[in-house]
Amino acid sequence: MIPEDPVMLLSFMNMKLRDFYPSLDAFCDDCGADKEGIVEKLKGIDYIYDGERNQFV
Repeated sequence: MIPEDPVMLLSFMNMKLRDFYPSLDAFCDDCGADKEGIVEKLKGIDYIYDGERNQFV
């Protein structure tokens, strides 16, 4: 369900965070997703999670 491609993952995560979840932790808890895996994959394309903005930037 969660995209493997980093660019698709970026779009997917920011949409989910914008529309449905107040934080990355809330998304991961609800979906059983690997937070560190998501963060590392997106770090590989130079994006980091900004908790204040609740998005990867």
